[in-house]
Amino acid sequence: MSEPTIAVLIPCFNESLTIEKVIRDFRAVLPACTVFVYDNNSTDGTVEVARSAGAIVRRESQQGKGNVVRRMFADVEADIFVLVDGDDTYDASSARELTDKLIRESLDMVSATRFDTSAAAYRAGHRFGNRVLTAFVAAIFGNRSTDMLSGYRVFSRRFVKSFPALTTGFEIETELTVHALELRLPIAEVPCRYRERPAGSVSKLHTYSDGVRIARTIVALIKEEKPLLFFGAIAAVLATTSIVLGTPIVIQYYATGLVPRLPTAVLATGIMLVATLSATCGVILDTVTRGRKELKRLRYLSIPIRYTTSSRNPCELSTS
Repeated sequence: MSEPTIAVLIPCFNESLTIEKVIRDFRAVLPACTVFVYDNNSTDGTVEVARSAGAIVRRESQQGKGNVVRRMFADVEADIFVLVDGDDTYDASSARELTDKLIRESLDMVSATRFDTSAAAYRAGHRFGNRVLTAFVAAIFGNRSTDMLSGYRVFSRRFVKSFPALTTGFEIETELTVHALELRLPIAEVPCRYRERPAGSVSKLHTYSDGVRIARTIVALIKEEKPLLFFGAIAAVLATTSIVLGTPIVIQYYATGLVPRLPTAVLATGIMLVATLSATCGVILDTVTRGRKELKRLRYLSIPIRYTTSSRNPCELSTS
């Protein structure tokens, strides 16, 4: 086994004010790393600045962070992948601790959990939304993540090359977290300082629209990964509605032998049939999902690890 190679992956859209500093900071902390900047149709000179700073620059024409991450994961070859935003809000000095923890404990993902140094760095609305969405995912998929939407993570090659990356935008962080939780991969978190964007730098995150998209992604992932829970919940709601509508009719029938509200009786019967169909779909799809999960797990296990936990500190690794 050889020493691990490290790739720093930076998705970018109009980050000319910050990208040079991000590149230089990570190269200072991880001298052996190769920095890849994937530009997502920037119009402010991000490409030229990144290239002059020494990064390998590539382009992804499909707009959206999820599209960029999918392209990066497919194209880049390395043993350890550091994914970070190009807005200089995450502390590059934490990369050493993140990568070292990944190697030392044989993990597949280490997330940087954010703590802010100013009120403007991590706005209250964003913090609240993150907590709500993280708590919801924890309740469904397992309570192993406290900052689901962190954009600063370190991955093993096994994780990256077995990750399907189906989302297109800022939902990618949710998909990364759920993938790790569903396959029960070894993961961990490390606190990381989170700072305010420099003056003139504008956030690409739209609080409400992107929040809704993330919520929709969570619901879609529940349907795909937990179909018995999803369709079972629908069946329970429908069955309860049917019982509420039908109970008075049944009571009246036994008392008088008559069914005076025939349309309601038909409606209650129809709703119960749909509830039964929903529950049946959940049972069948749960079996299918288990097979898919087994295939994903086997794919994950088929990817070899090319370094040992006794590897030197990643800051001291050479690319030779």
